[in-house]
Amino acid sequence: MHSDTFNPDAPGVNNGNFFGLPFTAEESKIVLMGIPWDVTTSYRCGTSEGPEAILNASLQVDLYDADFGNIWEKGIATAGINKSLKKKSKSLRETSMRVIRLLESGTDMDDPKLFPFVKEVNAASNALNEWVYSACWNLIQEKKIPGLIGGEHSIPYGCLKALCEFHDQFGILQIDAHADLRHAYEGFEFSHASIMYNAMNLKAVTSIVQVGIRDFCETEKKLACENSFIHWFESSRIFSEMYLGKTWDKICDEIVSCLPDKVYVSFDIDGLDLSFCPGTGTPVPGGLDFNQVSYLLKKLSQQKKTIIGFDLCEVAPGPIPDIDAITGARILYKLCGLAINSK
Repeated sequence: MHSDTFNPDAPGVNNGNFFGLPFTAEESKIVLMGIPWDVTTSYRCGTSEGPEAILNASLQVDLYDADFGNIWEKGIATAGINKSLKKKSKSLRETSMRVIRLLESGTDMDDPKLFPFVKEVNAASNALNEWVYSACWNLIQEKKIPGLIGGEHSIPYGCLKALCEFHDQFGILQIDAHADLRHAYEGFEFSHASIMYNAMNLKAVTSIVQVGIRDFCETEKKLACENSFIHWFESSRIFSEMYLGKTWDKICDEIVSCLPDKVYVSFDIDGLDLSFCPGTGTPVPGGLDFNQVSYLLKKLSQQKKTIIGFDLCEVAPGPIPDIDAITGARILYKLCGLAINSK
């Protein structure tokens, strides 16, 4: 089926593309990349199954969106899901689990027996970053918006690094249960718990706005307080203010006001309440609901921010069949709508 004969009202076609869309990269404003990497997750694994699960669920998404209209019309292409990365991830997961089990049994982080395992994981993570960097650099050069589907939350680093070469400054809107500001968590330099620590050291990143945060350590809190470009909208703060009468609309205005003109959106599915994502690797109760994040993305669009890229991470098939993927597919389409409608 060609793009000029595509019927958005027809059943989704299993053609290997997200949402069953027929577009090539050349025809599209957005190019989606599935990155099934699940090496440093520190509690439950399974995020390497996320891209394929979202792909399958996306075929059931109606293509007219209440907030963003006919998102599909401007072109959303699929670069594929890298199966070799998934195979590599599975092998490395065994290595990282050796480290995690030893640490959980009381082994000191400085114990020499950990070093070869940590070194192997760090080398592989660095190679992944370089691959993502190269793929995204090529897309950005062609004036495409990269959309990454994980996989664990470490995967966007290469994309952020590539964006720094095309933009003097930009902000990150992070929707997440965790701050991800740990330095080399469990010895892994590019841990899923370290993505924002690594991002804050990139030259072009001038603002990190973290929304839905509710599970963090004291060191992360201190780091955020010491750096004025990190803005925390913790769940406890959000809901306390709402209980006292402040509207979600007003809170969204405050969130968006902390962001510069150019924005990268990093969406960890565990930013939502765990009822929407029971299979995610580190679920935390008390998160945002689907309508709240949809409204936040709509407000971001209304404020005419330029979306330069995005990711959706930590989706994993869970105990309730398909709910994580169903939620993820619809969040992904909202992110596409936000990006396509940005100036």
